[in-house]
Amino acid sequence: MLKINSLSELSKEFKYLIATFVLVTSIGFVSSVVFVDYSNSTTPNGLVEQYNGNEFSEDDIDVMKFKKSEREILTIIHSHILSMSVIFFLMGFLVCMTNINFRLKLFLAIEPFVSILLTFGGIYLLWLEILWFKYVVIFSGVLMTLSFLLSAFLILKDLKLFKD
Repeated sequence: MLKINSLSELSKEFKYLIATFVLVTSIGFVSSVVFVDYSNSTTPNGLVEQYNGNEFSEDDIDVMKFKKSEREILTIIHSHILSMSVIFFLMGFLVCMTNINFRLKLFLAIEPFVSILLTFGGIYLLWLEILWFKYVVIFSGVLMTLSFLLSAFLILKDLKLFKD
């Protein structure tokens, strides 16, 4: 059975591999958050417009958006749930190997999966016109992002690459 009390116990090549993975994945994750902000999906109404369109809005609009087709929404949900599950499995695995509090490890390993289901399941429900779910999507998306960033920080810190 593999028993590691800290990522800092690994060989230097494993530590550099893990650090590179976490940094590159963090760049990709942060760029996706920037894209969400760019598409005006960070506000409740912007989120609704992103998936349900604004073509029937009587307000002045800068960019016309149309409701996503069922195929589009299912493709978005499918690809995000699968890819983010793999990312969070790997991050959770690494968090479990750090030298941090057990409860924090458990939270950071499990919570992102709950947020994935609430965020992307919520987007589907939002697309079905259950509009109050926009608040659940935003809350779970923020929690997922904070969990990712905290996990990345704790993993990089536990590697102790610059302490010899």
